[in-house]
Amino acid sequence: MSEKTVIVETDSRGVATVTLNRPAVHNAFDDAMIARLDEVFTGLVADGARLMVLRAAGRSFCAGADAGWMKASAQYSEAENIADACRLSAMLARLNGLPMPTLALVQGAAFGGGLGLVACCDIALAAGRARFCLSEVRLGLTPATISPYVVAAMGARAARRYFLSAERFTADEARRLGLVHEVVGDEAALADAGAAMVSELLAGAPGAQAAAKELIFTVAGHPLDEALREDTARRIATRRASAEGREGLGAFLEKRKPKWTGDV
Repeated sequence: MSEKTVIVETDSRGVATVTLNRPAVHNAFDDAMIARLDEVFTGLVADGARLMVLRAAGRSFCAGADAGWMKASAQYSEAENIADACRLSAMLARLNGLPMPTLALVQGAAFGGGLGLVACCDIALAAGRARFCLSEVRLGLTPATISPYVVAAMGARAARRYFLSAERFTADEARRLGLVHEVVGDEAALADAGAAMVSELLAGAPGAQAAAKELIFTVAGHPLDEALREDTARRIATRRASAEGREGLGAFLEKRKPKWTGDV
């Protein structure tokens, strides 16, 4: 049953499309869906997926936590609640730390933890009717487990408004805040924009993309000191000497596509 809540399809290019598949409840997640997502994200690394697209079936991307799951958690002991929250935290960290590029395609509602999933992806595109909300305080809760990723995506100043007010906001506002990168017309346009972005991502070297993600995590918030300068110098030197680096430079000089694109 839990496996059907998340569908994974990988094409010949290594593009893995992960679809949230609980449309009847607006893809709200419970403990089973969290466990399945964690399993899926772990499997993408083991299988060597080239990149991952996260999308959802039905009218909404993800309405956050399932009401039945929240009701059950209210009866948990403190230890059970901590363990439950840690499983959600681990799944989000797994998504955020995936070495391959990750792309979220957002339609309808992306509320609470659903907004957290968006913030954990490298790139987010949204349909014009998408709506976003950090609704936790209206339930007497806080967006604790998603907060590191949401604050990194939209900044502390915006978080101070939307964490506290729990207002709904539009796709255009999400773009202004940096939570999503592009807003398109409707779901059909979203699919087209997603396909175009996948093509852009496939033009990059997979090892270099993984190294670039690691670079961002290292540099973000780090003081510009001698240790950082030495670290970044070592990183570019390593990439220059790598097989991908040599192939990329050779392809540029020879005016051809590099081998990783499959168009040589």
